[in-house]
Amino acid sequence: MNLARQTDADATPLDEAARAAWLYYVGGKTQDHIAKELGISRQRAQRLVSKAVAEGMIHFRLEHRLASCLELEATLKRKHGLELCRVAPSLGEGTDPTLGIATVTASEMERLLGSPDPIVMALGTGRTLRAAAEELPRMHCQHHKLVSLNGNISPDGTASFYDVIMRIADKVRAPHYPMPLPVVAASPKERDMFHALEPIQRTMKLARQANVTFVGVGQMDDSAPLLQDGFLSQAELLNMQQAGAIGEICGWIFDESGRYFNFGPNLRAAGVRVEPKQGNLAVAAAAGATKVNALRAAISGGIVNGLITDEPTARHILEK
Repeated sequence: MNLARQTDADATPLDEAARAAWLYYVGGKTQDHIAKELGISRQRAQRLVSKAVAEGMIHFRLEHRLASCLELEATLKRKHGLELCRVAPSLGEGTDPTLGIATVTASEMERLLGSPDPIVMALGTGRTLRAAAEELPRMHCQHHKLVSLNGNISPDGTASFYDVIMRIADKVRAPHYPMPLPVVAASPKERDMFHALEPIQRTMKLARQANVTFVGVGQMDDSAPLLQDGFLSQAELLNMQQAGAIGEICGWIFDESGRYFNFGPNLRAAGVRVEPKQGNLAVAAAAGATKVNALRAAISGGIVNGLITDEPTARHILEK
């Protein structure tokens, strides 16, 4: 079933125009592809994109919220007690959803950083947050602080390609506090040695005091980012899978109930573990079929209380 073609009974012509514009400007689809995706003629697809422009919905960002996305947001918030939920329109089957949710993630970051009251924003790493950093506009946020939740050093000693704090700090001109650590240390002893350093202690303390947190979510199947990026061996991944591992956030692995393990690679995880406190917002930004189980576990276990995803992923999360 093509979830992207599901529409609400209350959908309006502007909803159609917004969806076509999203596919065109964000998804980079041609008018022929849009026509096929929406089940309409090429001429109608062209008119819908033109209508979105004429209605003022395009300002380097889609300003219209689709009815189907709004309904999914409301349902997810109600059923899972989320403080924040944003659902991006689908970019169509076979398309990487990262770009769509990165745009929405950047919009939420911009909104929060636009606050006149100082905030501390903690940031994880990963592909989605890196893409969101590229979508952020230039801002001046000297009254805010940005802090890393986990390290930016790869197993071979190079800087992680998916570190985001420096990119975001450059965009918004905010004081920032990176964490010069590996994501997963070589041993518990090495991790403890890093944690004993006073600058690391100060950064970790600031991260735990964050008003708002943005993280990616990694799956723990055979395509696990921790495996692909060299932080886990194949044998370690298999052991964690057999123990019931379903996902990870900032290198910390959890099961289907959203409970962190107290053994294995978690004894070497070097960053700050995300555990939302009352009044603080922790947002997971992730989408795709491989992320569904990990997202569902992170939400049900209270690791996160905010979600940014896309339509197909939102529907799958609600299926169970």
